[in-house]
Amino acid sequence: MATLKVPAHVPAPSEDAEQLRKAFEGWGTNEQLIIDILAHRNAVQRNLIRKTYHEAYGKDLLKSLDEELTSDFERAVVLFTLDPAERDAYLANESTKRLTSSNWVIVEIACTRSSHELFNVRKAYHARYKKSLEEDVAHHTKGDYRKLLVPLVSAFRYEGEEVNLTLAKSEAKILRDKISEKEYSDEEVIRIVTTRSKAQLNATLNHYNNAFGNAINKDLKADADDEFLKLLRAAIKCLTVPEKYFEKVLRQAINKTGTDEWALTRVVTTRAEVDMVRIKEEYQRRNSLTLEKAIAGDTSGDYEKMLLALIGAGDV
Repeated sequence: MATLKVPAHVPAPSEDAEQLRKAFEGWGTNEQLIIDILAHRNAVQRNLIRKTYHEAYGKDLLKSLDEELTSDFERAVVLFTLDPAERDAYLANESTKRLTSSNWVIVEIACTRSSHELFNVRKAYHARYKKSLEEDVAHHTKGDYRKLLVPLVSAFRYEGEEVNLTLAKSEAKILRDKISEKEYSDEEVIRIVTTRSKAQLNATLNHYNNAFGNAINKDLKADADDEFLKLLRAAIKCLTVPEKYFEKVLRQAINKTGTDEWALTRVVTTRAEVDMVRIKEEYQRRNSLTLEKAIAGDTSGDYEKMLLALIGAGDV
């Protein structure tokens, strides 16, 4: 369900590396050439370009991009050029820092990636930061937040489609009872949300809806200002309907007074090769406007061109 447009004939990594080198040389950077190459290569191809660039010029491509580009355009190009696991490790680490702290991004990474992808993020985190993602998340959080986030980032969920309907029924009742008692951070609620497979969780929440007449996230809106409840709802949304979660992040990023470029860049760069088609469909359904038009109306210059290339836009 990716929208990334990769040309039918892709030049050799050595050719791309040479073209990128040329884009950096001379008076001023050739930003369009950088977009034409990096926004139209998949993760495997981008890794090969980085490797080839380093072998040919003795320099990390990311360092060259960092030196040549600026602002939101630089962040979009650098994030997208990173290997997906490396990118998520970087974003997760950023989210545990005081000035760029975000429990939302931690939930997003923990709940919308597959088990193997999340495992690779943890490995990339070890390699880059010489410590574990779990320990940084635990150190960065406390109380109910820590209780939810540490098992989420530590999870290795079953990925199959098999579900146990009897279990779905009994766990739907457990969730209903705990929510009715306002015990939102009860260990049983945490256990179900942080360990069950996505298929099993969907079955449980479908039963919850059918048996009790309300979607679980509606019942979790009892206190609209409770930040922990907002995070728990986000986790459930990410695990069950990620395209709806990402549509909302994009809508809020674009509709704010002043665009939230960090959120916009993060969603586009992390989902371009995953489920951007579904996110774009959801965005248009919800806003009666294409995501392409929304981005074009809210951004400009090379940053706009990069984002539109990544979401697979034609002429807007």
